[in-house]
Amino acid sequence: MNINESLQVIKRGTVEIIDEKALTSKLEESQRSKKPLIIKAGFDPSAPDIHLGHTVLLRKLKHFQELGHRVVFLIGDFTAMIGDPSGRSEVRNRLTEDEVKANARTYKRQVSKILDISKCDVAFNSKWLKGMSLADFMELAAHQTVARILERDDFFNRYKAGKEISLLEFIYPILQAYDSVVLKADVELGGTDQKFNLLMGKTLQRRYEQAEQVVITMPLLEGTDGVQKMSKSYGNYIGITEPPDEMFGKIMSISDEIMWKYYELLTDISIDEISGMKNNMHPKEAKARLAKEIITAYHNKVSADNAEKEFESVFKEGNLPSDMPVYKDSHLEGSLWICELLSKTGLVKSNGEARRMVKQGAVVVDNQKIDDENAKIDVKNGMIIQVGKRRFVRIEK
Repeated sequence: MNINESLQVIKRGTVEIIDEKALTSKLEESQRSKKPLIIKAGFDPSAPDIHLGHTVLLRKLKHFQELGHRVVFLIGDFTAMIGDPSGRSEVRNRLTEDEVKANARTYKRQVSKILDISKCDVAFNSKWLKGMSLADFMELAAHQTVARILERDDFFNRYKAGKEISLLEFIYPILQAYDSVVLKADVELGGTDQKFNLLMGKTLQRRYEQAEQVVITMPLLEGTDGVQKMSKSYGNYIGITEPPDEMFGKIMSISDEIMWKYYELLTDISIDEISGMKNNMHPKEAKARLAKEIITAYHNKVSADNAEKEFESVFKEGNLPSDMPVYKDSHLEGSLWICELLSKTGLVKSNGEARRMVKQGAVVVDNQKIDDENAKIDVKNGMIIQVGKRRFVRIEK
């Protein structure tokens, strides 16, 4: 593959390349010397599951891997204990070391669904950050200024509004930048909200007299709500290890407009073919194909086909799910407040959410819609409760 063809693959779905001329030079030099470029992307294990939002970067790493370059999947197990302040309007809650380790263990297994792990370097930044002495950190911090840090929009806005910024948050971008120095990264990938951190990597490499990395920013993938970026904390995520039926239903719930962005960022279908589908395929049919493409990638084709059949049975024909979750509780007796019942069975996260779902007319108990948020429900063995279109549970005493 020539340089222009490589660039075409790399540029798909990207927001910005800083700068493309430098990237072209690096690719040309790599081709001449037959030495692969070092491509870095960092992921802080702040939650145990990788979702489709994470895969936007992972798939771009895969593109570089297929082009013959050395990919470094960096797990920020040390920086995760600080928490990335990108896009935050307040101080993050810190994770414990045990929480971070537990989350990190799941990442390597999940990422193997996308990257060829045998051709990928999996690194942990605790390897070089945890043992750093105070003298080492002083040397590192001397390469950056407070004024430069405050240029960052989220820091500047919080400072202007009189909101707290912890010193740890100030340190975070410097530590992420130092990862690039240690790894001697040629290219670093990140979401658009990471641009400040990525550019700091360039700055720090220059001050350590290294060749500066090229920065490539990728768009943030909106979640199923179509508004907020995909995140477990927003409850709008689609995990890559979720059951196929759940993935299918969630993908079918996204808006028609967001669907095309998912096609571009989450599949290998050509841009020309995607354009053809926009003009010639019904949105529901296109969405079903998208769901099957994604489920096939993270499970298999048989699971994708079965998930489509299940979706049609439940949502088109009004049948109950064939594999409905069961809630077992031998002490569940008498009458229960509807909100308490929904919370106990795990159909909602809180009584507040339960109230909202009842008000929206989204709660059905044994085929009867519940529209009174104060209703008392006589709990029966075999009772079926539904919240929204995708959440079901059967009661077993």
